[in-house]
Amino acid sequence: IAGYANQPSTTSGLDWTMLTFATAVFLLLLTPGPGVLSTAGVGSAFGPWRGILYVTGLFLGTNAVAFAVISGLSAALFALPFMRVILMTATAAYLGYLAVRIALAGSKISFIDAKKSPGILDGFMLQLINPKAYAVNTTLFSGFAFMPDNFLFETILKLIILNGLWIPIHLLWLYFGMRLHTLNLSDRTQRTVNISMAGCLMAV
Repeated sequence: IAGYANQPSTTSGLDWTMLTFATAVFLLLLTPGPGVLSTAGVGSAFGPWRGILYVTGLFLGTNAVAFAVISGLSAALFALPFMRVILMTATAAYLGYLAVRIALAGSKISFIDAKKSPGILDGFMLQLINPKAYAVNTTLFSGFAFMPDNFLFETILKLIILNGLWIPIHLLWLYFGMRLHTLNLSDRTQRTVNISMAGCLMAV
């Protein structure tokens, strides 16, 4: 018994690594990026229902990216030098498109249908070309090996922890945007908020 008690605690090491992993997930997701800022922007410009649909799309998209990283598909794609250029160009263009829709929500500018609010497909497509989504998932799934002898179980645990933190963080950002939407702001103030959200999205 005394000899056993002096052995290093595998469970303690496992718990510590999992806690470190969860902390990394929290900090990486909380940092403003295209996903959370566009979530707040959609919530502010279009309200709760469209915001929920958009977050659902982001959720499906971020898990698709996670599986691409886990399977090695993303590593194979990024091994091609031109793929980085294509990804960054597509991301900038798509974020610009989303930013315009958020900025012009409720406006009377006739050359864009700003009333057609972002939905599930928009959120899903954003994550597929979002560089931060690939960077975050690569960092989380290629590091923090707390069960090296059981890769499958470790991956499942990581997915549970990742999604367990991803959902409330994005819902909080959505709530922030929805609160702005329900404050009964004047048209001018709401337009200023939408333009500010769009500007922050493009800056990030």
